[in-house]
Amino acid sequence: MKLAFSILFLTINFIQTSPEKNYLLGKFDPSADPRFIPLTSAYAQGSALNGYLRKETFDAFRKMTEAAKKEGVNLFIISATRNFDAQKKIWENKWNGKTKVEGKDLTTIADMEERARLILLYSSMPGTSRHHWGTDMDLNSLDNHYFSFGDGLKVYQWLSAHAGEFGFCQPYTSKEDGRTGYEEEKWHWSYLPLSKSLLEEYKKQISYDDIDGFEGNTQATALHLITHYVDGVACR
Repeated sequence: MKLAFSILFLTINFIQTSPEKNYLLGKFDPSADPRFIPLTSAYAQGSALNGYLRKETFDAFRKMTEAAKKEGVNLFIISATRNFDAQKKIWENKWNGKTKVEGKDLTTIADMEERARLILLYSSMPGTSRHHWGTDMDLNSLDNHYFSFGDGLKVYQWLSAHAGEFGFCQPYTSKEDGRTGYEEEKWHWSYLPLSKSLLEEYKKQISYDDIDGFEGNTQATALHLITHYVDGVACR
């Protein structure tokens, strides 16, 4: 009886602490989730003004921002949590040609796998984005070139040197070392104390059958989306 009680207790405890499957897939409303808090105008711009992050992520970002300011570096969030529906809109706008990719209308590409591959240069399939978790954010600009000179270079050099002190890392670095998946994104930073365990839970709980509900989802298996993209990160 004592052993059975112990097993039951451990099972209940795991259920309470393990991230829910819908959360991992982004199928929830962050504004109604008590783990998330709204961003403020002091730390966000544009569409991110209506955005949310996990409280732990935002607290760490505020500390990092204040440290950066002391050295003349201004950091601000331009995109934060994006749930499944938000990511679906981004994906399907590209899939259906409403938003061009690398200057191309992708409806002119008959090969569905190639169409998906082009979107995946910089955009995730719904249900596979780290932005679902409230741990990841885009900072200052969505243009790698911006971070190569002037104020942008100063921002990137500061982040590369100090972001780790606050728990942040750049998941999508150069692919020269063999990293798979998305292209380099110098603007994308992840709060590793949360995102590391969430990635491991994702790989345990999510299968290719779970990646559905949007146009082009059938290409997920062919492109090895979980192993090459979700797990194709420099942050470990």
